[in-house]
Amino acid sequence: MKNVEKMKKAIGGDKLVLMAAIVAVFILFTSLNRNFMTMANIINLLVASSLVGLVAIGHTYLIIAGQNDLSPGSLAALSGVIAALLVSWGVPFMAAVLITIVIAAVVGVFNAWMVNKIKLEAFIATLVTQSIIRGFAYIVCGGKPIAISNKTFITLGKARILNVPLSVWIMIIAIVIFGFILAKTKFGRSIYAIGGNKDAARLAGLNPERIVLICYVMMGVLCALGGVVFAARMNSGQPAACVNLEFDAITAVILGGVSFAGGVGTMGGTVLGIILIQAFNMGLTMVNVPSFWQYVARGGLLLFALTSDYIRKRNRDKALLAASMKNS
Repeated sequence: MKNVEKMKKAIGGDKLVLMAAIVAVFILFTSLNRNFMTMANIINLLVASSLVGLVAIGHTYLIIAGQNDLSPGSLAALSGVIAALLVSWGVPFMAAVLITIVIAAVVGVFNAWMVNKIKLEAFIATLVTQSIIRGFAYIVCGGKPIAISNKTFITLGKARILNVPLSVWIMIIAIVIFGFILAKTKFGRSIYAIGGNKDAARLAGLNPERIVLICYVMMGVLCALGGVVFAARMNSGQPAACVNLEFDAITAVILGGVSFAGGVGTMGGTVLGIILIQAFNMGLTMVNVPSFWQYVARGGLLLFALTSDYIRKRNRDKALLAASMKNS
């Protein structure tokens, strides 16, 4: 019992529960399909996680800051289409990627403007962007996928380092960098501060609007990077790609312990949430669960994540109340 208590303190009770859930999912789907635990399938799981993982990084920052974003799926699709279109016009690959990232960053600025200046709720503001951006994704390519023939672009989707696809390494590097920024820098502490209490953070000398702007721009850049990598994997820019990507990312983040109320969460928890949701999604596919039942299952998983977040918040509030009464 003492060892268990020590583990809870070192790792966190919520993360231990999440790890147990991941183990349970792996055992369940391995018992139903022996190929689930093969090395090839684990690599496929990591590759499938790479796009959700990049978006989940952005959502970790935004949700901790008390914000949200429903446009990443549309923006990732648009980014893949724009990059493919630019390369087909003869634009050098790196220049095409940089232009795509700049466009996505501008979308992030637009989202922040709606939230900061015209005071729309983030949910409504980014729902607007989701629709507009998806429409532009179809408009710029005439509604048809754009095939990619550029060798450098294709290599991005096929290259491997130590037998692990490049897209996975990009996700890992992004998690390490953004995880360090969130946990160890003044900017990271500022995000927690405005998510916990925006007015108190402002009185402490922080600029919540500037921090929110940076978070939305970061999300735009991560969506662009993910969309370009996804297009490279598919060998085409597809306007219909990445539908509901944001919901998988949000589910992973909330499962990982980031509070929907803001101010609480870690990148390590998000990583566990990404693994859990992708293992769950892949397992459903491998045991031939019909696609319409998969939607039901994913919705149930999101409900479970939100319910868990409510319970965690209630327990935190009780602990704070008990501490304040004890001190008084």
